[in-house]
Amino acid sequence: MTTTYAALLRGINVSGSRRVPMPELRDVLTGLGHTGIATYLQSGNAVFRSDREDENALAADLRKALHQRFGFAVDCLVRDSGYLAAVADACPFPAAELAGKQLHVTYFDRPVDADRFADLDAPAFLPEEFRLGDRCLYLYAPDGLGRSKLADALGRPRHTKGLTATTRNWNTVAKLVEMTRV
Repeated sequence: MTTTYAALLRGINVSGSRRVPMPELRDVLTGLGHTGIATYLQSGNAVFRSDREDENALAADLRKALHQRFGFAVDCLVRDSGYLAAVADACPFPAAELAGKQLHVTYFDRPVDADRFADLDAPAFLPEEFRLGDRCLYLYAPDGLGRSKLADALGRPRHTKGLTATTRNWNTVAKLVEMTRV
């Protein structure tokens, strides 16, 4: 059985460094035997089909192939279409009423519990808010991610230590759901 996945690469093509051109990313995915490959934006979003079912193994193979091709490590997560749709459906904020730059999802490589963020004084960041989901964190930042003090606090090493995490704005979350819909 073939499953549709999204590969979410972290920290590429930012300020001209760690360049991974999307045609080359598509070539890497093709070389791994995947089909139905498409990319979205230049920030490391790719959709593909595979008959393999282990997301972690798919991500590990992609990391290795990217390192071999580009000479630097690229953290990435692989998530199937059902998971992506479930994350979008479970959003605790009114996504349809917000601009895409106001709502973000940080995807994690494993479940994260609230204890990790217990030291944050959440009311001090209002109107910014966050909620945890299934291997993800939803962030409402009304002035955008670039001006978000809460995003800075959430990204501190004491909160992210040992995690692979990558963030997408709501427009990208919705587009990946659409692209992976079977």
